[in-house]
Amino acid sequence: MNKKRSSFDWGSFIKKVAMIAVPVALQNLLTTTGSMVDTMMIASLGQTQVGAVGLCAQFSSLMFSSYFGFVGGGMLFFAQFFGAKDDDGINRSYGLTLTCVLAVGLLFGVLAVCFPGTIMRLYTDKPSIQQVGIEYLRIVGFSYPLMTCTMAMASLLRCTGQVRIPLQASIVSVITNIVLNWILIFGHLGIPALGVRGAAAATVTAQATGVLLMILLANRAGHPYLLAVKGHFKWTVSFLKIYLRKCFPIILNEFLIGAGNMMISIVMGRQTEQAIAALAVFRTLEGLVIGFFAGFSNAVSVLVGTEAGAGRVDSAYKRGWRLVYLCQGFIGLLGLTLVTLHTPILTAMGMSGEGFRIAFGMLCIYAVASLIRMGNWTQNDTFRAAGDAAFGTILEILFMWAVVVPAVWITGMVRHLPVLVVFACCYIDEPIRYLLMQRHLFSGKWIKPVTPEGKAALKNWTPEK
Repeated sequence: MNKKRSSFDWGSFIKKVAMIAVPVALQNLLTTTGSMVDTMMIASLGQTQVGAVGLCAQFSSLMFSSYFGFVGGGMLFFAQFFGAKDDDGINRSYGLTLTCVLAVGLLFGVLAVCFPGTIMRLYTDKPSIQQVGIEYLRIVGFSYPLMTCTMAMASLLRCTGQVRIPLQASIVSVITNIVLNWILIFGHLGIPALGVRGAAAATVTAQATGVLLMILLANRAGHPYLLAVKGHFKWTVSFLKIYLRKCFPIILNEFLIGAGNMMISIVMGRQTEQAIAALAVFRTLEGLVIGFFAGFSNAVSVLVGTEAGAGRVDSAYKRGWRLVYLCQGFIGLLGLTLVTLHTPILTAMGMSGEGFRIAFGMLCIYAVASLIRMGNWTQNDTFRAAGDAAFGTILEILFMWAVVVPAVWITGMVRHLPVLVVFACCYIDEPIRYLLMQRHLFSGKWIKPVTPEGKAALKNWTPEK
């Protein structure tokens, strides 16, 4: 192969990134804005309610970690099969992905509705917070299967060029959630005030609205994959083996990282009520950063995955490392903005006194940590999109359980150090992992296509130095 360095079309690249990342970022920004409005409304009920709903959100995050491995693996197949123009491959991989995530959603829904007390006792030792959380979980659990379906459908649509449909569905869903929150939490329009139960009921209704609208919009647009039900379940033994082999590292990664985060949540749930409320507010603001990151994550899956699947290996390599640095740049600016505007934001979200001080400290720590953390996440998504689901997974699991979880447990449960010290320990592994992943990124060894076109092109390729 000719190793002469070829020029890179930055203008076209930025345009393609924007076309994918901006709609996804806007969708997540809308979702986060809705969560912020939720938090503001619930904050008027008291810090106990804020803390309880925040801990329930950590249970939702565990569900997310349990099913996102299937979504991440599915996106690998969606993008690469779309690049290779393999319609049957797209349909089969979507049907399998949808089946798996729906099973996870149903499991967590049953746990939330039938065993809310057990869940809340696991996450906190504060009886007042437990009681509020039980009321919330018994209702919001019905939204969990809908959430998993939404994620699977949105991932398929984005990977096959339909980024506007999930955005449009999200707009309607968020508006529905905000309006119903106002009505049900406080008791407007003749309906009795339901407090946190009203917030949970609004979430269920909004999720159902989003799923229904996404299906209707895809049908109107004539999307060839989302509603091709007959093709979704034509699985073969060989295909199942390939799918599970590629997805297993991602599934294992997300599940074990989710379990690690649950251990961290257990420690944080045994801090003061002010700290628990501050963490709930911080998690909502963190959603802004993750929302923007999700745009780049989807851009990685599409722009790297389609090139690798189509056999344009050199293009996939060049796009990969550039996406990492673009993501870090935007995340750094966003973190700085949150710190600069912390006073009006935290005040609007019900923080004052000790809770305000803790929440601000968390924002400052995260503004620095997120710059490296999102770089690590983008690199891992880059590896996965090109077919290497193992490298980043092994590193993340190893450091989570060998470094982060022990550090958080010792500082929080054994030494009883200040909550901000405990919180900072959540990110102590990020710099080391970043250096290791950078080395792997520039080696090009992460490009492992699943399509015949990609495998053939890889044989004669070496990365530019």
